Amino acid sequence: MTNTLEVGGSERQFVELALKLNHDRVDVRSACLRRIGGLTGRLGDIPEFPPGGSLFRLQSQKARLAMARYMREQRTQVAHAFDFYTNVMMAPAARFARVPVVLGSHRQIGDLLTPAQFRVQMMAFRLCDRVVCNSQAAAERLRQAGLSLSKVVVIPNGLSDELFRETAPAIPKTLGRVRIGMIARMNDLVKNHGTFLRAARDVAKDSAAAEFLMVGDGPLRSGLEKLAVELGIAERMTFLGERHDIPAVLASLDVSVLISKSESLSNVVLESMAAGLPVVATSVGGNLELVRSGETGLRVEPNDERQLVKALLQLISDPELRARLGENGRAFARSQFHISEIAQRYEELYANLLEEKSK
Repeated sequence: MTNTLEVGGSERQFVELALKLNHDRVDVRSACLRRIGGLTGRLGDIPEFPPGGSLFRLQSQKARLAMARYMREQRTQVAHAFDFYTNVMMAPAARFARVPVVLGSHRQIGDLLTPAQFRVQMMAFRLCDRVVCNSQAAAERLRQAGLSLSKVVVIPNGLSDELFRETAPAIPKTLGRVRIGMIARMNDLVKNHGTFLRAARDVAKDSAAAEFLMVGDGPLRSGLEKLAVELGIAERMTFLGERHDIPAVLASLDVSVLISKSESLSNVVLESMAAGLPVVATSVGGNLELVRSGETGLRVEPNDERQLVKALLQLISDPELRARLGENGRAFARSQFHISEIAQRYEELYANLLEEKSK
């Protein structure tokens, strides 16, 4: 179960995993809290259990009871919540329905939650048999918070075959230009879009070859477009909005940037690596597990515009470095994060836990 089917990293992982699990071995029944978002078409008319405006008021309790009834009717053996909202909603419902195996997910470091939210989620995790983290950094945060390491399993995000294929670019490249892109939903300041825009302004002053692309949509978009105008880079910056053709977008780029203040295991970094792009990422969370500076990309400190500008200018001026980092990143992504292997790890986890419970 996931919260929504918006076009975000966790949601895309949810859909890919639901489709990639071996359906001869696992009878997958996907569900969500609200059936909204650009990914709804990929899973069809899956059931939804809207909690209303609160996780604790009457409507949310009715939603939990409806979940419990559904899981009993489906004879659910494994209930797996995929994000914060479903952890808090589904874990108690699954226990009430006497589902044998209950799993939660921790797909961020936890610093984006309020202290109260983090405490509530920890209560939900104590109802779970296991909590799946997508990075060692996320697992360490739970350990620090007091969750037993025996409950924590690390399974990273997976990459589909489509992401490794040669793809025609959504926007044809121009000879002599280096296109630098940032892919991130425009709904949270943690993604640091403003720092990217200010760095783009400084890079543009030193390099006539640089052009910039931002992909994503959300309530921050209008303000970011206005900032681009104020910084004088609107003519060098393209806002593409929400896109569902990420491989084609990545094929349009020469450099991919992810400068969030907090990340667990970034899909954008992984997908950029699969596309053979050099990545510039902040030294936070799971980025440290993916981007080895000078080998699979370049790392910069959060909010350090000067360091970001220096890294981008280095990549613009050195096509051989771009090619080497891109090739290394692609090989690393293919060897460690292919969706078939990740799905198999989930299947084994489910089977092993069911076997434990049957003893």
